[in-house]
Amino acid sequence: MNHTDSYDSEYERYEMQFDQGQTERRLRRTRKPQNKHVPKKAVVQVIAEIADTAGLEGGFNPTYTPSRYEEGWLLNSLEALYDMQLITDVLAQVKGGKEANVYRCAAGPVTGETWLAAKVYRPRQFRQLRNDKRYREGRAILTADGRPVKETDHRLMRAVGKKTAFGVEVAHTSWLMYEHTTLQRLHAAGAAVPQPFGVSGNAILMSYLGDEQLPAPALAEVRLERGEARSLFDEALRNIELMLGLGLVHGDLSAYNILYWEGAITLIDFPQVTDARGNPQARAIFERDVQRVCEHFARYGVRRDAAALAAALWDRFWRVAAEDMLADLSRLEDNEDRAD
Repeated sequence: MNHTDSYDSEYERYEMQFDQGQTERRLRRTRKPQNKHVPKKAVVQVIAEIADTAGLEGGFNPTYTPSRYEEGWLLNSLEALYDMQLITDVLAQVKGGKEANVYRCAAGPVTGETWLAAKVYRPRQFRQLRNDKRYREGRAILTADGRPVKETDHRLMRAVGKKTAFGVEVAHTSWLMYEHTTLQRLHAAGAAVPQPFGVSGNAILMSYLGDEQLPAPALAEVRLERGEARSLFDEALRNIELMLGLGLVHGDLSAYNILYWEGAITLIDFPQVTDARGNPQARAIFERDVQRVCEHFARYGVRRDAAALAAALWDRFWRVAAEDMLADLSRLEDNEDRAD
């Protein structure tokens, strides 16, 4: 059994334990008390024992003390990154959300970093992923190694379409891998995004912004000087245009998905990244991203016509794309002529 199979089985076991716990609580509310009733082992105790065993056997016993429902899936999600020596410890939770938690980890020597951030997606019953159909249009389904699934794989495509348990897990993996592969592309292109260091079945490891006491806050939580706001707006616009040049739209860009640290901004959260060429709703999604950024910086006196700006960037993108296509056709014709 490979690591992925082991992960899937462990993940399903944790979810079964959680579901069992919910069922037991419902039954207790309707069950009449019995004098001689001997309670079974509590579900939380079972989960704790599983997590403790996994931690001891794998040698992964983090400093951070997770909640009782968090421990099992946290250890299981990060164990592969620990085994690869990318992290040596989990030190603190720095952000909790409906979809994922972010943890500050002690980085392994091979990374050259002091700390890294691990974004760990929550188990399905705790996770409330938005309806991602709008973003998935034009996107291939990605496997756990980041490769597109072949359209001829009818079994997998049918499972995703019918939203079976297997199909939901495939869609989740694809959602996570789009975030990881997008970070790789954007970081290589010079965008202001976290550097990705690794990925496991349920977690993405990336550079950490902040210090030991304070993680980098969201831009929405920071009060900027007016002079500083102008340069940061220009940097946000640079990243928006850089992404669009690669055929990508963030899809959920706002001051809450931009971090601020030591006078610089970093864009985060890319699972809903949209294909600018293949998604018929891409332009509307792009216009919304630009509108949100412009609205935030307008409070500091940086006023731009968001609709006109988005239209100019979008038209420029498609003009360049058309020129590239014509250049490719010209090169193809030249090659054919030489071959003749």
